Parts: sequence; structure tokens; C-alpha cells
Amino acid sequence: MTLTVTRRALFVIATSAAMMGLAHADQLDDIRKKGELVVGVLGTDEPNSFVDPKTREIVGYEVDLAKAVAQKLGVKLKLKQLAVAARIPELQQGHVDLLAASLTHNKEREAVIDFSLTTFVTGQKVLVKKDSGITALNQLAGKKVVTVKGGTQEPNVRKAVPSVEVVTFDTGPQAFQALQQGKGVGFVNDEVSLLDQFAKLGPAAAQYEILPANLSVEPLALGLRKGETKLKAQVDGALRELEANGTAAQLFNKWYGPTTRLKFQTRSFKIDSDQVEG
Repeated sequence: MTLTVTRRALFVIATSAAMMGLAHADQLDDIRKKGELVVGVLGTDEPNSFVDPKTREIVGYEVDLAKAVAQKLGVKLKLKQLAVAARIPELQQGHVDLLAASLTHNKEREAVIDFSLTTFVTGQKVLVKKDSGITALNQLAGKKVVTVKGGTQEPNVRKAVPSVEVVTFDTGPQAFQALQQGKGVGFVNDEVSLLDQFAKLGPAAAQYEILPANLSVEPLALGLRKGETKLKAQVDGALRELEANGTAAQLFNKWYGPTTRLKFQTRSFKIDSDQVEG
């Protein structure tokens, strides 16, 4: 009798646990029930996501992508500002539903989170002061560079220049300020961010230059919790619609195109794949 009850109890517990697991795994239903999509953004990486000085609201290319996803899901969009190093932990812990935070999609990160279709392709480069005399990556050997904590910048520059000394900061603007203050000879970041910060220098830009060589090619994407296939299908569907109806190209031109400070003349990618090399 006792054995029968125990087996029955174990069956009930196992079945309940499985059902709870299935319910928990269906993040899409949870988002629709609460009527809100919480998206983690940096808010410090113009033009992907940054604080508009006039409205004090967070705006940008990735914010517009997040708005399109929320609209497709039929829910409100809520933005949560995150530090670079906190992006993946905040997603894994369920504090945000989605990341739109200048997130590089690479094979290493695929082990812990999933990614949407690639939303942007950039490269990582190094901004240096001209009076440093540095004109090539190999000249950074034994010297100090600054970059953002928790991103792919540090491992990429260490791979390219093993003897380089790296000092990290919580945000890109902090690292850029450190370069200006002479705390390093170079600033490592995504090319788009470097171009934006370079443009903000005004006349002082004559004192700086961006080294021509790429440290890496960086496909950026939206980040999702591992195994949320229903949500990924909806996110990718929203992005494919933007590409198909021409909105994706319009958003690129709005934030990166010829009339912006970055002055990109063409878009070198389409939002149509989530595959990365390596």
C-alpha cells in the first residue's frame, strides 16, 4: 500500500514538474499574458540605443527593431537599460525578455543563449591618438588600450595582439573619455561606435584616427533565452517583415545613412539569416 502510494505520488510530482517546465518554457505565452515585452538595451551606444538629449527617452536603431517586435506580439514595449557585462545574465535570469543591446552573435554565446536573425554587421577597430605614432595593430604590443567590459572587444584585441594591456570600463563613453585622458593609446570598439564618437570630437578629431585593419567582423543580433523557439519564430518573423516591406532599409538610413553623422552610403547586409561563421 505504501509502495503504491509512493509510486503514485512520484508520478504526480513528475507529471506536475513536466507541466510546469512546459509552461515556463513557453515564454511567448507569458509575454502575451502580461501584455509587455521587456527589452534590455545599453542606452549608451549611439545610434543603436542612446538617450535623446531633448526627450530624455532611449531611442535608436535597435530600439526601433524592438518596437517592431512588440507590435507584432501585440504588447507594450518596456526598455531596461543594462551594462554590457550584465546583458546575458539579465536575460538568463528572466529580468528581460529580449536583448537589443549591440550584442555580437558568435559560436561561444550560442552555448548559453539563442539569437535572432542578424540585424547589423560591423567590424571592431582601434581609435588612436595621432601623436601616439601607432599606425598598425602590431604596434599596440606591450601598450595599454581601453575598451568596454564584458563585450567581445577585449578577447578580440588580445587575440590580435597577445601582449597588449587592456583596461575595461562599464560603457563606451567612459572608455572613450579614458582615451582622451591618456589612460591608453587606443580605444577598441565596434566600428560604428568609433565613427560616432569620432564625429562628436569636432575640430579635435584631427588629433585622432581609426586604424584601417579590422580586429574582427561582428554580426549583431537580438538575444533570446535558450530554447524559446516560439518567441524566436515571432521575433524573426517581425524582422523578416521589416526586410520584406523595405522598413529595415529605411531604419538603416534613418540611423546610419548618408544624412546622419555616420554617413554610411550603402547597407552591406540584409536581415535574412542567423548563421555565423566559425
